[in-house]
Amino acid sequence: MTLDMWITLAILVAAITFFVTEKLRVDVVAFLVVVALMVTGILDTSEALSGFSNPAVLTVAALFIVGGAVFQSGLAAAIGTRILVIAGKNEARLIAVLMVAVALLSSLMSDTGTVAVLLPAVVILSHDARINASKLLIPLSYGALLGGAMTLIGTTPNIIVSDLLSESGEAPFQFFSFTPIGVMMLIVGVTFMVLLGRRILPDRKTKQEEIAVQTPDELFEHYRLPDNLFRLRVRRTSLLTGRPLGQSTLRSEYNLTVLGIQRASFGRRIFSFREANHASQEPNLESLKPSAETILRTDDLLIVQGSPHDIARSSAALNLGVQPSESSSEGYLISEEAGIAEIIIPPRSKLIGKTIAGCRFGSTYRLTVLALQRPDHEGPLHVASTPLSFGDTLLVQGAWEDILALKPQRRDFIVTGQPESMLTSHDRRKAVLTASVLLGMMVLMAFNIMSVAAASMVAALAIVLSGTLTMDEAYQAIDWRSILLIAGMLPMSIALQKVQLVDLVAQGITSGLGEMGPHAVLGGLFLLTSLCTQVLSNTATTVLVSPIALATALSLNVQPQAFMMAVGVAASMAFASPVASPVNTLVMGAGNYRFSDFIKAGVPMILLMLGICMLMLPILFPF
Repeated sequence: MTLDMWITLAILVAAITFFVTEKLRVDVVAFLVVVALMVTGILDTSEALSGFSNPAVLTVAALFIVGGAVFQSGLAAAIGTRILVIAGKNEARLIAVLMVAVALLSSLMSDTGTVAVLLPAVVILSHDARINASKLLIPLSYGALLGGAMTLIGTTPNIIVSDLLSESGEAPFQFFSFTPIGVMMLIVGVTFMVLLGRRILPDRKTKQEEIAVQTPDELFEHYRLPDNLFRLRVRRTSLLTGRPLGQSTLRSEYNLTVLGIQRASFGRRIFSFREANHASQEPNLESLKPSAETILRTDDLLIVQGSPHDIARSSAALNLGVQPSESSSEGYLISEEAGIAEIIIPPRSKLIGKTIAGCRFGSTYRLTVLALQRPDHEGPLHVASTPLSFGDTLLVQGAWEDILALKPQRRDFIVTGQPESMLTSHDRRKAVLTASVLLGMMVLMAFNIMSVAAASMVAALAIVLSGTLTMDEAYQAIDWRSILLIAGMLPMSIALQKVQLVDLVAQGITSGLGEMGPHAVLGGLFLLTSLCTQVLSNTATTVLVSPIALATALSLNVQPQAFMMAVGVAASMAFASPVASPVNTLVMGAGNYRFSDFIKAGVPMILLMLGICMLMLPILFPF
């Protein structure tokens, strides 16, 4: 091996190590790869930065915008609700309908978003049908993963392998090229889960039977918030009068969270309640959003959350009047502007091991944590001082925009439900426009009227120009970490080919499996990819393995399409680990699953999909 080979291999090993250990964020690792390849001279500047202009990167960014419109317009929720109506209450039928439904949705949009939208309804449906959610949620996540293998835009790996074929002068995949193999995999996957898989899955009751509920109103009741809300009146002689809220000791000494402030006023003039009692006009109650700088005044009503014991302690020490919470207390937490939602801590979150107070959650994310629940823990946990762990569920309160801002941060948070639907009531016009744009994009791709990149960019532009999403909302819909990961790792693929490491590995595969024929090589590439995707992201896996598959096909003097599709499909087979895909992470806590549950159900699924690829791909794409 040459020196350049060793340098490139060292950079690759370092990148994989960081990906697996997660000492650095994946986008930072990808950026370091670009810099390292330039500094070491393996690639020149134009080669190292070529990933940022690659059609695959622009296509994925545009598809994020289209997918964002599908979810924010309420189209995804409406489709999901209608599908669940026909699911019934029979366990086998529920599994079949859910897997097919989520696969169809995820073939056109984000699998993570699809599962996040359907998850709350599925949990409630399982409760109504008296079926433990653990029997339904792994099939839900597996259906989403299988859906990614059904169309060209179903998942990023499909786009990457097709683009690499095009760049190498080979015939790229079309919109429905993946559909035959994807449909067959879905049929086999559904059959396996209905006949055998559901018997493998645990019939386990969740510690939090309704860990993901459907609406903010249900969350309000589920967490018994009415029992924890109180109104404290700031008396004239109170120690809080005239002081900023941030300098009070309500949180630090008394564990009380101020959720709102009501102040009596007549027009623009602020009156005390004592003055109001002698006036013929009733005072208006002005609602203020609490902040550290808010100066507390006499007769302010503080809407606080806390235990009765802490309320009694604070009222005595700070000279505060305690008033019973009104029946309309829910309005303090939930409105068109603000509300409550649940977020789940995934296994790769930077918050694991930290406390809410220690990571300054409130000031960083502008949200208040009202409650903390843990699937394997009975009883309440102290919100501020309990170190967070994988699977914890946080009930947060704040502006819907701030809750929605957590959604793109999928490494650190998984937001359940659909908080974007609460920003405004569903706009039927936007839903219809989004459906029209989505259908038009599919037609342009399916009939080769435009390239995939051009059609997706036209669709994204139509979404913005039609007003379905503003430009700021379009930017927010893009998962920039994924974009940087693709753009940063594509140059690594170029480097591996440039220093001839790809040819070296391809020769090794050819010499090791080539004598057994291209079918054996096809199976080897599928297993290699599916193994890597359990520990790496599907994007990184595809970028690394697809050039090897192409070079192997060329060295065997066979058509590369079957090998490339095997890599693209196998990258979606993240069945055997809860950390292999966000959809697995999303259902793990809600289903009270263990790591072994995914291995038991996932390994047979991978082997079944391997058999389908071995049988069908040589027929669909002859060697």
